[in-house]
Amino acid sequence: MSKLELLELIFVFAGGLGMFLYGMNMMGEGLQKSAGNKLKRLLGYLTNNRLMAVLLGVVVTSIIQSSSATTVMVVGFVNAGIMNLIQATGIIMGANVGTTVTSWLVSMSEWSALFKPDFFAPVLIAIGSFIILLSKDAKKRNIANIVIGLGLLFIGLKFMSDVIKPYAQAEDSIFRTAFIVLGKNPLLGLLTGAAVTAIIQSSSASVGILQTLAMAGVVNWQSAIFITLGQNIGTCITAILSSVGASKTAKRAAAIHLFFNSIGAIIFGVILFIVFRIQPDFAASNISSTQISMFHTVFNLTNTIILFPFANFLVKLSGIFIDDSKEVASTDVVQITLRHLDDRILETPSFAVQNAIKEVVHMGEITLNNAKVAVDALLNNDEEKAKKVFEVEKVIDSHQKVINDYLVKINNLSLTERQHKVINNLFHTVSNIERVGDHADNLAELAVEKVNNDLFLSEEAYDELKEICNIAIDSFECAIRARETESLDLVKKVKELEKIVDKLKDDLRQKHIDRLSHGICSSENGVVFIDALINLERISDHSLNIANYVKSEID
Repeated sequence: MSKLELLELIFVFAGGLGMFLYGMNMMGEGLQKSAGNKLKRLLGYLTNNRLMAVLLGVVVTSIIQSSSATTVMVVGFVNAGIMNLIQATGIIMGANVGTTVTSWLVSMSEWSALFKPDFFAPVLIAIGSFIILLSKDAKKRNIANIVIGLGLLFIGLKFMSDVIKPYAQAEDSIFRTAFIVLGKNPLLGLLTGAAVTAIIQSSSASVGILQTLAMAGVVNWQSAIFITLGQNIGTCITAILSSVGASKTAKRAAAIHLFFNSIGAIIFGVILFIVFRIQPDFAASNISSTQISMFHTVFNLTNTIILFPFANFLVKLSGIFIDDSKEVASTDVVQITLRHLDDRILETPSFAVQNAIKEVVHMGEITLNNAKVAVDALLNNDEEKAKKVFEVEKVIDSHQKVINDYLVKINNLSLTERQHKVINNLFHTVSNIERVGDHADNLAELAVEKVNNDLFLSEEAYDELKEICNIAIDSFECAIRARETESLDLVKKVKELEKIVDKLKDDLRQKHIDRLSHGICSSENGVVFIDALINLERISDHSLNIANYVKSEID
């Protein structure tokens, strides 16, 4: 082989690999967008039911086409405190099963002429391209991305297979020689599979490369088996790298992934090493792409079945190597929010959007509680509670910056049209929540003014102010719950309460003016009362804004 031929081989193989990886990524993004809210709702299934966690891991990985992305996301969830280690273990097990989908797509080209990449891949790309050019419907364009991604995946496979086949079939081929060496040395096969997968950060892609070589007829059973087992170990590097800088508990999640895959690889490796020693002819015979898919699936399914009852053992084993018992949990609510908004969750936009909603609701709950304290301080001339309101207001402002920064990151991801709308609405919602916090701060300042000037409302004024305070706070609470649950009934309730507050503000303002004119209340009291009405009316206005954002998403 001349230098020019070698260079051409490298270029064409690299181009084929690039198309394969890009097609796989494009198909995964299309599947995620098509799944939409269905994928988002899976977050609600994160229970202590290990079987449900395994099924969740299978489904999510099948959709996003990457067990590495799933496990990185799991590390993020554990670091954020959204998921415990038992739940994480189940999802990791399921992710290994879900990643076998790609290998079956690759092996389709061996089944019949109908499934040959050069037969239908160009047609898939053409169909997908025409849909994207001619259709503005988001769902159709997502399906088109899946179709184009699948087409590119197969074209990439054909490029790699075609360029290798002429050289691979020669008796003195470097590929044939290499796989004979790997076949004789199982440990070297394991290391090769682990190294390649660690470098390209994808077990699906590395298995696909191995299948391409199998199509060229140069891979024997022994080398394929041990390389595949090594690939399952190598895929753990992505989660391990992602756990750097995370909490020790998150590091334990990455360690569980490594232990799970390594234990399975050791069990299968020992058994098959003995089998190949007994049947050397079988070990040296060629393996097909479909047979690699079958082994990959059987290995991951069997490994999950064997180790499923030992999930607690894997959790304890991770604790032996990584001691998180002395890890101090932060009590700073801003730091907790920062931990919850983990960048690893950005691996899957649907989950990231849902996670952002949860933290916006959390910010709303902090603000709601602060508004209640401010109202109590105002009604009862409580200066200590007013000071607490001032302290929490700083926390609310910090939350606004932290959440907005995270929303910017999500907005730069590949999102559906609806997800973009939700993120845009969350930006506005955060702003409205912060403004409610400001009005709560204003009410606390009025409370301090009452204390400093020894001001007390008349019994009638007190009852009126208490009434409008309760309704305004109720409107804000309903708005936050509407944001959390996407309930149209709560949206309607917010609208009703906002109208009541508007009418009450005007009625109570006039009644107070009448009291002032009759000398029942002092002018100082009058200023505080009117200012309080204005701030409460503003709170209900911001509540209505939040509810309207939710309604726009429901519509």
